Amino acid sequence: MNIGEAAKRSGVSAKMIRYYESIGLIEAAQRTQAQYRVYEAEDVHTLRFVRRSRHLGFSLEETRALLALWRDKSRASADVKQLAMAHVGDLEAKAAELQAMADTLRHLAEHCHGDGRPDCPILSDLAASPAPAGACC
Repeated sequence: MNIGEAAKRSGVSAKMIRYYESIGLIEAAQRTQAQYRVYEAEDVHTLRFVRRSRHLGFSLEETRALLALWRDKSRASADVKQLAMAHVGDLEAKAAELQAMADTLRHLAEHCHGDGRPDCPILSDLAASPAPAGACC
C-alpha cells in the first residue's frame, strides 16, 4: 500500500510517517522503482503502536524504547512495566502542576470584581510574582 493508505489505516498522518522514518523511529519503507514508499500490514501495525504510545504521552525516545521492547520477544515484562510506571509518575507530576495552576487562577479570579474598574488582582499577581527558581520563559 502507498503512504496515504498506510496513513489512513494506521491513523498516523503521512507527514508524521515521513518524520518518524527520517528520525529512525520506524524503518524506512521499501520503495518502488519510481521511489514511492510501499507499506505492508506489519508497517501499519507498527505505526498503530507508535500512535497509541504517543497518544498516551510517551516521548519519542520512550516510544523508541517501547518499540525495542515490543520487538524483543525475550524481554522481561518487568522492563516494560518499569518504563510505564516511570511515565505514570511523570504524568502525575504534570497533573499536579496543572492542578496547582488552575487552583491559583481560580483563586485570583474569585477575587476579581469583574466589573468596569481597572484594578484587577489577576494582573496584579502576574506583575508582582517573581518566576519560581528554574522556571523558563
